[in-house]
Amino acid sequence: MSNSTPASSSRQAADWAGRTVLVTGAEGFIGSTLVDLLAARGAHVRALVHYKPYGHAGHLAHHLADPHSRVETIAGDVRDPGRVADAVAGCDTVFHLAALIGIPYSYDSPGAYVHTNVVGTENIAEACRHHQVRRLLHTSTSEVYGTARTAPITEDHPLQPQSPYSASKIGADMMALSHWHAFELPVTVVRPFNTYGPRQSARAVIPTILAQLHAGARQIRLGSLTPTRDFTYVTDTAAGFLALADCDRAVGHSVNLGTGQEISIGDLAESLIAASGRDAEIVADESRMRPSGSEVQRLLSDNSRAREWAGWRPEVSLDEGLRRTSDWIRDNLHLFAADRYQV
Repeated sequence: MSNSTPASSSRQAADWAGRTVLVTGAEGFIGSTLVDLLAARGAHVRALVHYKPYGHAGHLAHHLADPHSRVETIAGDVRDPGRVADAVAGCDTVFHLAALIGIPYSYDSPGAYVHTNVVGTENIAEACRHHQVRRLLHTSTSEVYGTARTAPITEDHPLQPQSPYSASKIGADMMALSHWHAFELPVTVVRPFNTYGPRQSARAVIPTILAQLHAGARQIRLGSLTPTRDFTYVTDTAAGFLALADCDRAVGHSVNLGTGQEISIGDLAESLIAASGRDAEIVADESRMRPSGSEVQRLLSDNSRAREWAGWRPEVSLDEGLRRTSDWIRDNLHLFAADRYQV
């Protein structure tokens, strides 16, 4: 595959047919969307999911119900090096998405983020090195940049740990890249900006607002309304992972996945009200705001590397993506308990 020219759909499908890949964090929002895309393109997918004694299949249930599915689930924990090594063995490509996410809980339990995000990444990288995988795609986050000092944000922007979560992801990124520098492990750090879409939990701003709107709320209480974010629809983010997985130029580098467009949280809330067809008042609530030194005021991506190196471009506009997400949440409102609506 060329590193500068987008491949056709048939060529993309052929490139993954018959290949065995591992996706960690596979039952999550982005992870399950990536699993769907890989399976549709012919890959045999090992889906590493966090063990749950009650056996809930979540977003992978449709694969487990299909006897012809190309997806197999493996219960485990990225903090367990032995289990990780077993999952990686025989894989062509590893997509590492498993992480402890969410900023608010990181204020309460920063150590948990270090163990899962940093140690877990070290376990993945070591297993990939031992089993000589063709490519490791490690998932970062735009939160590692903190508030933009210059915009749009390139991959050379300083890393600023404005929360324990972002600090743990910076540590995880550096752990992954160290295995390129020290051991020539072919790793690419994929750095999505704010991904949204169907299946996202109520911990994130877009599903939180939409769930309240579709439940009939007349008042939407949010934290700060002025920060801006760069929102990418989930299928575009998943397509970015696949494009970078076959981009040799990206090895040893971090690559942003974002649209290059920003919107304030206040304006986003107004757009969500319009997309939902509902009516509500937006209220800024100080009790929902981050600590002053932790709030990231602006995130706006420069996606030049993804476009020029891997031929990736986002295809779903914000208006269309918000409409699709609104429709999905309306049809799945039972998944969103009222006491989870927090930003």
